[in-house]
Amino acid sequence: MPTFEPVLLANVGKPDSHTLKVYEAAGGYQTLRRVLQEMAPKEVVDRIRASQLRGRGGAGFPTGLKWSFLPKDDPGPIYLCANADESEPGTFCNRVQMEHDPHQILEGIILACYATGASAAYIYLRYEYPLAYERLQQAVEECYRAGYLGRNILGSDMSLDIYIHRGAGAYICGEETGLIESIEGHRAWPRTKPPFPAVKGLFQRPTVVNNVETLACVKHILERGIEWFQSIGTPPDPSDPRDPGSFGPKVFSISGHVNRPGCVELPLGVPVRELIEQHAGGVWKGRKVKAVVPGGLSTGVLSAHELDTPLDFSGPCKAGCLGLGTGGVIVLDETYSMVDFLHNSCRFFAHESCGQCTPCREGTAWAYRIMQRIKAGRGRLVDLDLLEEIGNSIGIIPGSTICGLADGAAWPIKTTLAKFRDELEDYIRRTNPLGCRNPAPVEALPEWREHQSITGRKLLGAEATI
Repeated sequence: MPTFEPVLLANVGKPDSHTLKVYEAAGGYQTLRRVLQEMAPKEVVDRIRASQLRGRGGAGFPTGLKWSFLPKDDPGPIYLCANADESEPGTFCNRVQMEHDPHQILEGIILACYATGASAAYIYLRYEYPLAYERLQQAVEECYRAGYLGRNILGSDMSLDIYIHRGAGAYICGEETGLIESIEGHRAWPRTKPPFPAVKGLFQRPTVVNNVETLACVKHILERGIEWFQSIGTPPDPSDPRDPGSFGPKVFSISGHVNRPGCVELPLGVPVRELIEQHAGGVWKGRKVKAVVPGGLSTGVLSAHELDTPLDFSGPCKAGCLGLGTGGVIVLDETYSMVDFLHNSCRFFAHESCGQCTPCREGTAWAYRIMQRIKAGRGRLVDLDLLEEIGNSIGIIPGSTICGLADGAAWPIKTTLAKFRDELEDYIRRTNPLGCRNPAPVEALPEWREHQSITGRKLLGAEATI
């Protein structure tokens, strides 16, 4: 790959990189000054839309298009929510940015608020990030003192307040309407759409929700230009008229069985193999890759035969995964059990489902129940067919659920069964040789019955919390 100059992580590693002094010394907030003086809000929206910046939080929706959905000439207030929840397993890209370069994110937020007419912004931060909270809060206070926040920013007509809202660590709060409900003080149950947040969002007012890495990209597009942004990444697929391309830099977090876990910034489209071998130091202990999660647990898995898959918005889809997701890459070596992988996946999504939608509530619970039995040595070959049926039935695509959690829960099941079914069947045969072919229903494990009893009491309100 040609030489690439990082911009999103350019300040990481510098002494006191989280401070305003260091950020301004590197040219920070000069883009904000220029935009406030030279560009109208609509020009900013048009430029971001022309850049074809796509959201870095998981869905990859075009950012400028999302901004354009706001009602025209709305008297306000309009809000912006910066999604810093980052609860997708295997993902810590945003944490590094917030801890080491919070002002880059704040400048992006202020520019986005100028473009959209937002008068207040809320940074929704997961509670498990205490250092990120400290650094962001310090950066916000520095911005108020320097005149980058508050009334008449830098002598302009723009006024903006930024608030940091700490969540309680629920996966569902990464969904934009669940996030909005949480900020409002309600249980974080995603809302039925329409209306979409752009029309009726936070406090029932028009709202834009963007991931913090997306907002950081806004700053660099306005600073360096559309041509620079589109010189990075992969162009649209000419055979797919719906593919807008995958432009710009992306921060990938790499974890699992590698020699150098961490974050790295690269152009969208970097092959999985290059990411592992050149940037993560290869697989640890001299072992080989068995599977790779390309973008967070909900995207599913790639097999060792799919390591040349490009990590852009369409590459993982062509390999049977849900998409690029958050860019959280998890590497599993040849000794790791895919039974353990699927068991852990099902356990996570069963725990994190909010329970509103029957397909998700029941589907994730039944998938976890089946994997518990398989792992305990009571699995049957027919259980894999049942898992496959669950995976194909619970997602948002048929319109059966309010949000995408069910889809995220389904993809690890579907991809593991499609690519590692032989390993699962072998495990069932070895651990349950006498009962593996039994098609009759079997009882739940004792611990599952206790779990269901507790869950039932919670749903009835005996242990419910807000």
